[in-house]
Amino acid sequence: MTVADVVKVAKLARLDLTPENLERTAAQLAGMLEHFADIDALDLDDVQPMTQPYPLRNVFREDVVRPSLDRDEVLAAAPSAEDGRFRVPPILGLDG
Repeated sequence: MTVADVVKVAKLARLDLTPENLERTAAQLAGMLEHFADIDALDLDDVQPMTQPYPLRNVFREDVVRPSLDRDEVLAAAPSAEDGRFRVPPILGLDG
């Protein structure tokens, strides 16, 4: 894990790291990746998957169609709309 890698990830995550934090974060992330590699190297073929220890159930409500806001009215109040949808600035794949 290099400082350049951390700079790229920090930019994608919108983190403002100081130069001192960049070095420390690079070292910490490198250590984490080494630990993950140790876990990946374990032979777990004979290990049974762990089951959920707590009785969980999903609580869903029935979908009921109800009157809602008019799409054109909502989009008219938006800062930017295009093809019947909100237009937002892209956040991935930006260079610079």
